[in-house]
Amino acid sequence: MPSRRRPTRAGWALGLAFVTAAAVAGVLATRVGADPSSTPPPTPVPPSGSPSPFPTVLHTPSPSTAQPSVRAPPAVLADLDTGQVLYQRGAGVRHPVASLTKVMTALLVLERVRLSDVITVRTDATREGGARLGLHAGETIPVRDLLYALLLQSSNDAAIALADHVAGSAGRFVDLMNRRAAELGMDRTAFASPDGLDDRGTSTANDLLTLTRAASASPVFDRIAGTKTFDIPNPSGPVRHVQNRNPLLWLYPGATGVKTGFTAAAGYSVIATATRGGVRLVAVVLEDPVEDTSFDDAAALLDHGFFAYHRRTLVQTGESLGLVRVDGHPVEVIAGDTVRWLVPTGAAVARSLTPDAGLRLPVTAGAVLGQEILSVAGRPVASVPAVAHRSVQVPAPPPVRRPTAPSPLDVLAALARGLFGGLV
Repeated sequence: MPSRRRPTRAGWALGLAFVTAAAVAGVLATRVGADPSSTPPPTPVPPSGSPSPFPTVLHTPSPSTAQPSVRAPPAVLADLDTGQVLYQRGAGVRHPVASLTKVMTALLVLERVRLSDVITVRTDATREGGARLGLHAGETIPVRDLLYALLLQSSNDAAIALADHVAGSAGRFVDLMNRRAAELGMDRTAFASPDGLDDRGTSTANDLLTLTRAASASPVFDRIAGTKTFDIPNPSGPVRHVQNRNPLLWLYPGATGVKTGFTAAAGYSVIATATRGGVRLVAVVLEDPVEDTSFDDAAALLDHGFFAYHRRTLVQTGESLGLVRVDGHPVEVIAGDTVRWLVPTGAAVARSLTPDAGLRLPVTAGAVLGQEILSVAGRPVASVPAVAHRSVQVPAPPPVRRPTAPSPLDVLAALARGLFGGLV
């Protein structure tokens, strides 16, 4: 790992020129496929600027089927669409999550109000510290603009203004946040504010994965979280130009979002999503000690996922699974669902049909008769119901042969045999 030292603001122009020249010359090991000239500007939060310039290059190992070594204590990599976990370390341990909190704030806003709603900013929002849009008490502003400020430059005053609009106060909004977290199954999460600035809100990498999947189900959330810059009108000055604080949108090919976070207690954290070849991945990195390495860790995890796994359809709805014997009669079963899975390169895929016990005729088409167990590299990963392809009735019993009345000749022959025995 090359050593890195943050440039001072005075030396930023010289440092940027050196980095760009080195990248072009091939001296610095930049990411394959990234455009070295497409880097985020150094001051992403006008007018006061960022505490330090954004990184202009990612330092990651070559993509490999071997799991990468990441420095962040808790981290998780998963399929954004299915939730399939590809890598995890310390993913169930609770940590402060700083501005990653704002993903839940955005989710609740999108679920409860319209983007076109116009908010009148209250005084409590203007008093919030940290990263700010610069809202004024009494200012009117659409929800849409506040969501861009919330997710791009992590504006804390926007978070409070949105919370006031949705719930009437920040405190009541926090109650909604924790209620929604419980509904999502985020059982190791407790929010304490709409913006995370208080350092009291805690969650886990696994819970934040769950939250990100829920938020990313909204195309509006995805569009906003993946926007690099956005202009917001200012009623008392020049337009407010907000820039996304996620440099992966510039540096990582296919990056789509989602959110960064930092406080002294939480360290540097990032939820990073990316899409390639129809595969959507999400990496959650918490409590990285250095800002740049949090992005490096996220990029290394995403690289591993895209390189080491391939999407495969393990079974398709309606696909024949074979025969199940019911009361001794063969009944064809088909797959009741489709399973698409990220399969490690070279891993064997196996399937086995397990009929339910106690099956009896008749069978109705679509009735579940068992399960098709799907295994990857010898480990069961999913199952689908095996359903009857057609209805099968109880077979009708064979016809009973009734005796017919004997003819007169039969009667005479029987009488003769009785009288004369073996002579007839």
